[in-house]
Amino acid sequence: MPDQHSKQTNQSVNPDDQVKEELPIVSHLIELRSRLLKSVIAILIIFLGLFYFANDIYAFIAEPLRAHMPEGTSMIATEVASPFLTPFKLTIVLAIFVSMPFSLHQAWSFISPGMYSREKRLAAPILISSVILFYAGMAFAYYVVFPLVFGFFTSVAPDGVNIMTDINKYLDFVLKLFFAFGMAFEIPVATFLLIASGVTTVEKLASKRPYIIVGCFVFGMLLTPPDVISQALLAFPMWLLFETGIILARLNRKSNKKEKQEKAAEEAQEPHTEADESQEKG
Repeated sequence: MPDQHSKQTNQSVNPDDQVKEELPIVSHLIELRSRLLKSVIAILIIFLGLFYFANDIYAFIAEPLRAHMPEGTSMIATEVASPFLTPFKLTIVLAIFVSMPFSLHQAWSFISPGMYSREKRLAAPILISSVILFYAGMAFAYYVVFPLVFGFFTSVAPDGVNIMTDINKYLDFVLKLFFAFGMAFEIPVATFLLIASGVTTVEKLASKRPYIIVGCFVFGMLLTPPDVISQALLAFPMWLLFETGIILARLNRKSNKKEKQEKAAEEAQEPHTEADESQEKG
């Protein structure tokens, strides 16, 4: 009987050990909460700093359309609260976009302690390039796509039709394009990650190029407003960015291959140096 009781006590879970196992989880959750709170505070601070200039920011965003509108026409607000809520919404979205580097830094600070040094060396450039490419996609949409799209729309308007775009619908239109082009410019990063992680190879992706080109046009059709110009202006850069991702993956593969060859050469020389030292001592 005493033996059975001792076995039961040994097999039972020690409360102190259970607390020790739960502590890391609790500390991780507390840190995650702290990181998320810092990101939200950063968005709020940026929003408060930009809100005073909300109307000026909206005027800047609306400039590509206003530049192509006929003389004597202007944008309109079809709802009572639109003159206030539309710039307000734009400022919130802009604050989120501007705070993106800080939010990604908080995410990186939370994840990086559990990563290997090789993974850190690979992840840091990817995060930085992702932010830069997203901003580049938005800039491409504003400076290249918007003038072409709005110039086309205003030029094909039937006679007797006055162009008076609602400010809220215009904002929804441009935000959708901003997001679509920002995400499309992430294709080189996605392509590089797929190849670097071993999910696929350069040769497999290159062999499926025709399907990927069709997929770019389908993706452009889903993300952009229903007009051919926006779809084409999104699909062609996506294809070029896909090719850029393949080129970067090939360069990375050559670099890794060269490093492995140099490392193998160094390891092959080490036995010879040790043998020479032993002969000199003898």
